[in-house]
Amino acid sequence: MHFTSEQSLDDGLLEREFTLGEIPGILWTPASASASAPVPLILLGHPPLGLRRMHPRLVDRARRSAADGFATATIELPGSGDRPRWPAIDQARAELRRAMEAGEPVSDEIVDALVLPLVDKAVPEWQAALDALLALPEIGGPVGYSGGIISIGIRLAVVEQRIAAAGLFAGSLVPRAMFEEARQVTVPLHVLLQWDDEGNDRQAALDLFDAFGSKEKSLHANMGGHTGVPQFAGDTAAQFFTRHLK
Repeated sequence: MHFTSEQSLDDGLLEREFTLGEIPGILWTPASASASAPVPLILLGHPPLGLRRMHPRLVDRARRSAADGFATATIELPGSGDRPRWPAIDQARAELRRAMEAGEPVSDEIVDALVLPLVDKAVPEWQAALDALLALPEIGGPVGYSGGIISIGIRLAVVEQRIAAAGLFAGSLVPRAMFEEARQVTVPLHVLLQWDDEGNDRQAALDLFDAFGSKEKSLHANMGGHTGVPQFAGDTAAQFFTRHLK
């Protein structure tokens, strides 16, 4: 891990950009974090829109987490942002847009081509980032995963023993193979579902929640579309992480 920039935000939050090989990332730490008092860590997932575009929303999430005593970090997804283009994923995204614009059902083949290669490549990168982050003296455990592509969260929760709790955003572009992996998830889960999400198959989201193997799992459904998540939903998610990471 190589830090490339550092700035202190107006609320005492320290933001440091880094690279891990070719992978860009950002780490936010609260003023309370130190080698003598390391803080828990939340990994911030995000959609494949690029870190620069997502930065304002990521900073808002980092600020809220810092107020609760958590460090947060994220990395750029493969094929997104400033990383090299990934032609196969770009083609799958084009097929997805074509099907949605034509009002056609999105086939399993399109979903598999779009999501499965991304999960296979992104999850080991998240694990490498976690190795580097936990080596920093001011960062300790336990570790949570929050948001982003739900299939990445599922895979991480299954293969990464250091993930102690996960907050996931329900989405419908979930390959059928991920349902079997969901049955292997055992960490506490907080799943957010927008009931009227225009891009989400509600029943598929409910079926996936039912498949999760965790003994402690809660589904928080709110009326409204994809961008209509109410403020209190963030408060509830923050309470979930405080309960399980502190």
